[in-house]
Amino acid sequence: MGPLSPKSVMAHVSKVLVLSYIIDWVFIIGIALIGYGFYKQDPNHHAFYLTDPSISYPYKEKETVSTAALILASVLGPAVVVFVGAIFVPGTAAVGGQRPSTSQLLLRKLWEWNAGWLGLGLALASAWTATQGLKTLLGRPRPDFLGRCDPDLTQIAKYVVSGLGGKVSGAPTLVDWKICRNQDRTVRVDGFSSFPSGHSSFSFAGLGYLTLWLAAKCSVVFPYLPHFPVEGDDYSNDRASIRNRGAAPPVLSMIIVFFPACVAFFIAASRWFDYRHHGWDIVAGSVIGIFFAWIGIRMYHLPLQRGAGWTWGPRSPRRAFVRGMGFPSSVGTDSWSYTHDNRAGFATNGIHSAEPVHDVENIPMQGEQAFPVERV
Repeated sequence: MGPLSPKSVMAHVSKVLVLSYIIDWVFIIGIALIGYGFYKQDPNHHAFYLTDPSISYPYKEKETVSTAALILASVLGPAVVVFVGAIFVPGTAAVGGQRPSTSQLLLRKLWEWNAGWLGLGLALASAWTATQGLKTLLGRPRPDFLGRCDPDLTQIAKYVVSGLGGKVSGAPTLVDWKICRNQDRTVRVDGFSSFPSGHSSFSFAGLGYLTLWLAAKCSVVFPYLPHFPVEGDDYSNDRASIRNRGAAPPVLSMIIVFFPACVAFFIAASRWFDYRHHGWDIVAGSVIGIFFAWIGIRMYHLPLQRGAGWTWGPRSPRRAFVRGMGFPSSVGTDSWSYTHDNRAGFATNGIHSAEPVHDVENIPMQGEQAFPVERV
């Protein structure tokens, strides 16, 4: 079988598999919509006392990093970089000692793009929903809450909900939020949305994911020793050979890779000096963002140390929706084979055989990934 054109290759891509990833996108969007539902709800209104110094900072109407700037930096920026990196950066890996065909390269780029956006979407949607859910549940006042609130000091007794103020000298008096003269959204919703920091979680989810993605694509990792012996080497005696197996990446590459993380740190820090969040709000939001960035990158990309920049391959069409018991992986070769002729379709994992491969776990990686193509 000769090389297939891109059009004919796409015609042989499993429709079931494509549908399964469309459904993945539907669920990612659904997660984000749940977060939007939390965002539209009024949070619990935590009682406070008027002499609390932690909520007595001035209210600054203009933020250093606006919501629009946050979305541009944490969503659109990473999405554009992933798209450009996946589609327009030339591929150089060979298949079985041969350069990839045009059709194979096209499919590889499309898959890298899809997987890159899937990981980014999962990280952002999950961080957004977790953050908004916690904000709604906890309802912690912001550091500038009293500046927003403008409390009616002539009606304190009317709005007391707890505390021994007035009975014990120096004791605090907890009051309800309705003591505020200003009861619009800036107080009713935004004023009680301090924990955790949404700017911090969103920036670290998007920009933290981008840092890890760039580290994979630019091979910016700590030098490491392979986990397999090299023929002719003696680990106990040939120290020079061991020493020459690793080298530090260029500093310029490290600057490029860590620049998004630096932007995320700046965005998080701005919430402190804008009096929008307490310190632990920022720390908690950053941890949430980093956690989901890591989940997004590990779900769709090989480990940085040994993955050579590639994403995981797609699921098997037969296991597109459920893996089932007894199977070690969502990848399978039950209904299709890795063949030499499939080089023009999806990649072949370096295996050139017309026979089905059943032991997927023991296939040696050779810079390629397994993509399912329906039998023709």
